[in-house]
Amino acid sequence: MKMDLNAIIEKMETGDQDAALTALQTYNKEKSQCFSFTSGEEEDRERLGELVLSFLERDLQPSCQLACLETIRILSRDKKSLAPFATRHAMQILIRHAGLGQGEGITPEIPDLEVIVEALKCLCNIVFNSESAQEAGADLQLMVGLAERLKQCREPLWNHDVRFFDLRLTFLITALRVDVRAQLAHELRGVSLLSEALDATFGLCWPDMYEVARAGFDDCSELPPLGRQETERAMEILKILFNVTFDSNRRHVDEEEAATYRHLGAILRHCIMSSAEGEERTEEMHSHTVNLLGNLPLPCLDVLLMPKVQQGSIEYMGVNMDAVKVLVEFMEKRLDRGNKLKETLLPSLNLLTESARIHRETRKFLRNKVLPPLRDVKNRPEVGNALRNKLVRLMTHIDTDVKHCAAEFLFVLCKESVSRFIKYTGYGNAAGLLAARGLMRGGRDPGHYSEDEDSDTEEYREAKPHINPVTGRVEEEQPNPMEGMTDEQKEYEAMKLVNMFDKLSREQVIQPMKIGADGKMTSMEPEEFHHLASQQFGESNNSDSDSDTN
Repeated sequence: MKMDLNAIIEKMETGDQDAALTALQTYNKEKSQCFSFTSGEEEDRERLGELVLSFLERDLQPSCQLACLETIRILSRDKKSLAPFATRHAMQILIRHAGLGQGEGITPEIPDLEVIVEALKCLCNIVFNSESAQEAGADLQLMVGLAERLKQCREPLWNHDVRFFDLRLTFLITALRVDVRAQLAHELRGVSLLSEALDATFGLCWPDMYEVARAGFDDCSELPPLGRQETERAMEILKILFNVTFDSNRRHVDEEEAATYRHLGAILRHCIMSSAEGEERTEEMHSHTVNLLGNLPLPCLDVLLMPKVQQGSIEYMGVNMDAVKVLVEFMEKRLDRGNKLKETLLPSLNLLTESARIHRETRKFLRNKVLPPLRDVKNRPEVGNALRNKLVRLMTHIDTDVKHCAAEFLFVLCKESVSRFIKYTGYGNAAGLLAARGLMRGGRDPGHYSEDEDSDTEEYREAKPHINPVTGRVEEEQPNPMEGMTDEQKEYEAMKLVNMFDKLSREQVIQPMKIGADGKMTSMEPEEFHHLASQQFGESNNSDSDSDTN
């Protein structure tokens, strides 16, 4: 039976608990089936919110508490109805009913889990929609209460819903408040706290210091999928950890912090090697894991390679490459999908780049996967379905970040050698990165790389003299357009070309460029352009050999 909002308010204003319960249950049932609110009832909804909050300050039956909280949850979906709930006093009431111990009033010794879950849902809605509520939550030390319950991650008292909405609220408040994020990270030792929660969620055991197994399955070659509820909680924890470690890879960490991050990294390796129920859920969990791994201090990434080589593991140079293989497959899957590459591809691509930069074994393994010995010299490097071809295509992507990251990854796999980089990508594709790094004249960036040889295939050695370095492939010999011309005719045609360039330059259609002393591209003035052209013509008339003009 549909009940008018004014009639519900009248029932609430009587103060009778039974009448209020019946009215609220009717309203909640109606609104749970219809998510829209009637226009023009904003004041009435605010009044209802105030009445419900006043009821929650009384000693109510659990059923009435639950009905009041359900009404708040429904009303808090509408930003226009938030005013009564975003105050400090309202937040205190909700925090107390959530059992977080920082609100005013009496907290029952035996908590009602349904009431706690409903209060947590209300807090999630209100914190997400209201800056005032976020500020009030920070002032009321909401994060301290959440952290205290997170410490009880192995206690059987709390069910999945309580744990999940604790984590969801923690994610929201740390995402929206920098001060709360810092409080959790430093004062409340958030990385250790959340690592323990992740450990408990997966049910892990530790055969060695940085070697992880799932309890009861340590001898299994293939782990069973993680359950739906465990997967949901694990992903919330990963998202919170991403918030609190956001700047970790950009600052120095001491030995104690490094040990904490390595411990977390070992758990994250287990996350990467685990699956959830369904491919979509598995990929979502792996995505959060990769994002978080990118936040870890770079020296801590060695935990990806630490586990011992076991039967069925992928061994390369005596190192377990199982996790790296999964990361490559994850990256290629995102690359093939082609949607929102900046958000979906770059985290895994950056992670593989940095891991290859600091770990020789990882770099060599990836190079064998991505840049195997070159055999196909008839097609351009960007043509084909091999992983190298796909990555080279990204080097001319419209998004600057995407093309830079793809080029950087391949450059690192080439040990930052310009000649090797051009060999695998072609000078035209490589020019952007080389120009940015001041390497247009060739050479190599300083780096800590081993001196392993780049062994050429027989096909490449035979074709090498005929490969066009700009396109990176063997091209058919083209006829010389100046064949049969006299020197005067050649000079005439060349000057026509110079004048055309000069006109385009003066009309600001193009900007002539040169390679500066630092190896980077710089603008060329018209006078320099004319002088260079005249100099070249003078040299060509006085010499029978070609000159290298760079």
